[in-house]
Amino acid sequence: MPTFKVVVSDPKTGKSQALEAKDAMAQLFVGRRIGDTIDLSAVGQAYKVKVTGGSDKAGFPMRADILGGGKRYVLMTEGVGFRNAVEGEKRRKLVRGGLINDEVYQINAVKVE
Repeated sequence: MPTFKVVVSDPKTGKSQALEAKDAMAQLFVGRRIGDTIDLSAVGQAYKVKVTGGSDKAGFPMRADILGGGKRYVLMTEGVGFRNAVEGEKRRKLVRGGLINDEVYQINAVKVE
C-alpha cells in the first residue's frame, strides 16, 4: 500500500499544510494525473484539491507532459525540472511522468473549493 505526503496549498490565505495519505486516502490519488480534481470528503476533509505536481522518492519531479508514471530522459529547454545556466541551453534531464503511482513520494495540490 503506498503512502504519500500531500502538500495542500490554500490560494486565499497563501498557506499550505502537509497531510499524510495512507490506505483509503492514498487510493484516491493512485492512477490520477497532474491536473485532476479530487474530492477529499470521503476521507474527512471538506474540500476538493487539484493535483499540480509532485516528486518521487529520489527527488525527481513530475511533469504533466510526460505520459505514464515512469522515469524518462527528456530533452528540455525550460519548465519543471530544468534550470538553464545559459540562454538557449538544451539538456537531457531525468523526470517522472504525470501519472501518480506507488513510486511517488510527495504530491503537490491546491484547494479548489
